[in-house]
Amino acid sequence: MPRDRAAVYCSNHQSNIDPPVLFDALHPRMHILYKAEIDQIPILARAFRLGGFIPVDRRNKEAAMRSIEAGAASIRSGNSFLIFPEGTRSRTADLLPFKKGGFVMAIKAQAPIVPVAITGSRAAMRKGSPLIWPANIRVTFLPAVATAGRSIDDRDAVIAQVRDAIARQAALT
Repeated sequence: MPRDRAAVYCSNHQSNIDPPVLFDALHPRMHILYKAEIDQIPILARAFRLGGFIPVDRRNKEAAMRSIEAGAASIRSGNSFLIFPEGTRSRTADLLPFKKGGFVMAIKAQAPIVPVAITGSRAAMRKGSPLIWPANIRVTFLPAVATAGRSIDDRDAVIAQVRDAIARQAALT
């Protein structure tokens, strides 16, 4: 994990347990690029804003691009980000397609992207359930993918490289 500079940590998303587990594994000052629909939960929205998290309105391309630019500026000022590029929790072990926004943010900031594979959290909290069950959760940080010198035109190749790394690791555990 890059210790000397800000990075974008890119994780698969199995359950609502993932963010607090990853915060514990990374550090509590981590920022998150999150879907704006979460702003409909007033207490959570306020906490997210106070934490420097950035909402992305996926229904409004101009607003989404402003959020991505704000995230890139935050990274350039030294803040790392956590992204869940599937956009929602997967109900199966298979990865959902990755959204591009967090990758564009990383490329604009020229920040490394650290693939993160999380497994076991689906057993702790299933999608749609408010219950939390005891489970063994494994978090694996994979080698960073450099974005230095890359442009927005490279985003699909970067996405494929990160997604492949996460998928391979998740399949191993």
